[in-house]
Amino acid sequence: QVQLVESGGGLVPPGGSLRLSCAASGDISRIYAMGWYRQAPGKERELVAIITRGGSTNYGDSVKGRFTISRDNAKNTVYLQMNSLKPEDTAVYYCHGKDSITTRNYWARGTQVTVSS
Repeated sequence: QVQLVESGGGLVPPGGSLRLSCAASGDISRIYAMGWYRQAPGKERELVAIITRGGSTNYGDSVKGRFTISRDNAKNTVYLQMNSLKPEDTAVYYCHGKDSITTRNYWARGTQVTVSS
């Protein structure tokens, strides 16, 4: 069993920055990729960014060039640096991990990011 705990959400003005973190605990040896999806009211959940054990990254088209995902293996933690934030980035951000053998998905509870005023 894997548990994901994230933090760092909040309210920021357009053009501002925010950093999210997500710490994994439990049986994490088979987690091969972690990252974030987000969901705004009335919209489908969409990929934000992922990073693999080997360090490969992938970003959703809407955040390319503005967001950067990174990892700290010693802390079993991933980070999402969000710059040049837009109102369209407002959503609940869910940290995600996937088991490499069973393909089971793990989800954090989500953290609210609001870009306004």
